Amino acid sequence: MNNQKIANAFKALSNPNRLRIYQEIVAARSKQVESCDLGCGLTDFIQKLNIGAPTVSHHIKELVNADLITVERQGKFMTCYLNDAMRDRLKLFFSE
Repeated sequence: MNNQKIANAFKALSNPNRLRIYQEIVAARSKQVESCDLGCGLTDFIQKLNIGAPTVSHHIKELVNADLITVERQGKFMTCYLNDAMRDRLKLFFSE
């Protein structure tokens, strides 16, 4: 396991807004939240966190850079998905 990747994930999740975004994506995945399907859109986070689009975009970028999520662009819309490989790495880290 690459300790730097795990450290990057922890660093990204140390911000409360990024942690909340990640939790929303996990919840959408596990519960298949109607408004998010299997992923969540940028507007979902803007409404739930009550922060501006540029700030949400920055947080999304940090989560992508930490390999915690992936993003799919469809025109002007962005949908975020959980990166299962990194989630499995984090589970393994905590189980050791």
